[in-house]
Amino acid sequence: MGVKNLWDILESCKKTLPLHHLQNKRVCVDLSCWMVQLHCVNKSHCATKDKLYLKGLFHRLRALIALNCRLIFVADGSIPAIKLSTYRHRLNPGNEATLDDTNPQKVASVRRNMGSEFSCMIKEAKVLGMALGIPCLDGIEEAEAQCALLNSESLCDGCFTSDSDAFLFGARTVYRDICLGDGGYVVCYEMDDIERKLGFGRNSLITLAVLLGSDYSQGVRGFGPESACQIVKSIGDSAILQRIVSEGFSISKKAIGTKKQGRNCAGLEKDSDGNKSNLQRDHLFLQVIDAYLKPKCHSADSDAVHRVHALYPFRRSQLHQICAQYFDWPPEKTDEYILPKIAERNLRRFANLRSTSSELGVHHALNEVPVKCPMSGIIKQRKHQGRDYFEVSWEDIDGLKQSTVPADLVQSACPERILEFEQRRAQGKKPNSRRSKPKKVETRADIKEINQKLQKLLLEIDQKNCPTYNAVSLGRSVLEETFTSTKSKSNSRSEGRNNGKSSISCFYSTASSDSTTEIIDLTSPAPPVRAIGVSSCHDMKCMDVIELSESENDMSPEHTIKARELRLFISSIRDES
Repeated sequence: MGVKNLWDILESCKKTLPLHHLQNKRVCVDLSCWMVQLHCVNKSHCATKDKLYLKGLFHRLRALIALNCRLIFVADGSIPAIKLSTYRHRLNPGNEATLDDTNPQKVASVRRNMGSEFSCMIKEAKVLGMALGIPCLDGIEEAEAQCALLNSESLCDGCFTSDSDAFLFGARTVYRDICLGDGGYVVCYEMDDIERKLGFGRNSLITLAVLLGSDYSQGVRGFGPESACQIVKSIGDSAILQRIVSEGFSISKKAIGTKKQGRNCAGLEKDSDGNKSNLQRDHLFLQVIDAYLKPKCHSADSDAVHRVHALYPFRRSQLHQICAQYFDWPPEKTDEYILPKIAERNLRRFANLRSTSSELGVHHALNEVPVKCPMSGIIKQRKHQGRDYFEVSWEDIDGLKQSTVPADLVQSACPERILEFEQRRAQGKKPNSRRSKPKKVETRADIKEINQKLQKLLLEIDQKNCPTYNAVSLGRSVLEETFTSTKSKSNSRSEGRNNGKSSISCFYSTASSDSTTEIIDLTSPAPPVRAIGVSSCHDMKCMDVIELSESENDMSPEHTIKARELRLFISSIRDES
């Protein structure tokens, strides 16, 4: 819980930051707070049996591992004597600790029941964390106090806890909540913002705990958040604790009296005339102040703190066993979840190494860096939720060949790989991406088919006594035009054959084989049908083309039909060429 109503008082200082804010940071985690959060999501028996709280912890850890966020679990130690009444009220009496309430000062702290269900959940979380390379520091008493000490000594960048009294123990940065959905975010409170916006320092927050109540005291009757804040602000952070130490309980009575809050003052008097005298109340104030200013923790230079700051390896085989035992996952599924995150973390560490070297004036080429780059190359470019990614291949990561990582990470770690990828992609593209359609080239079979069709049409026209000269001229012109086009298209293919020159020319020939052009008298009867001959290119003679008459008055119906068929056929030949 922490201090009563303190989160509401600090609401104006709350910041919601993207999860990426935790990149490359070292953060302490109040493990008990995390397990309570994860367990409260679903308290059913099925959820406890299926270890849903542990699955939630696993996915939370893998998201932070990918950001190279180095975590330190901190577990609660013994229960402080001053907190026993609150602890008993929170749990059922006699569950984990017993203490004679009449003599609370005889016992400094009470050990927790390590066999309780919650303690077993903490053990499972520790085992999972060690397999992922996350150490755990067992606190002497309060975990949030140990986290705050590490933060105040700059041994970590912040604390994950939902107990607001972390600020009273000296924490500077507290992450209260974390969410992995919609890109992920964390809810953060900074002591600098609290001092600047509200004017409350650590001493002021301790005074609020004394007046409003916390895990260590029930507070003073008659004080609410507004009245308590007014008293603290009126006295000031530097003098508030000294006034409480010197004046004790009377400071609250004077403050209330000056505000003319008769009802509250009467309440205080009634409370002071009860079981506890003003002297006892003043003594309790001093105990609360001392508990916050001098918590029992491992010192910053202790061996326990040094051990958790070492770099612990990822234990793949151990993680396989844990996930198989708790989640019934095969090794392949576990690898699918965690190996891409481990690879991304390694790439971030490599990027940090190159960045630090550059800041020191040392600029190495990629193949000259003392530590080998874990990424071997870029496969393709991708986009996810509007953000650029690269699908990359990995080296020396057993069980993982390729995965997707943010493009900005690749840019910071190894921009040389991006250059190689762009050059390779540029070489793979042709200068002209539009492919021209290949021109149709008639083969000898096509030429033979055209020749046969023309012979058939011309013979039919002659047999029907159509104007011979027009048919012959038209047949010659069509054949010359067709085979001249065919020659130009297939000339490149026919080179090297028949001494490199070959063409076909078809036309009606006379009985004579000389080069004299035959003249046909249109008034005379139709000559007999002559066979169509084939001669070489040098024997072919061009003739003037006489088009078929558009007027069909002097033509028979059959002639008209055949003429139309011939026009259509000539048009189709031209289209195909």
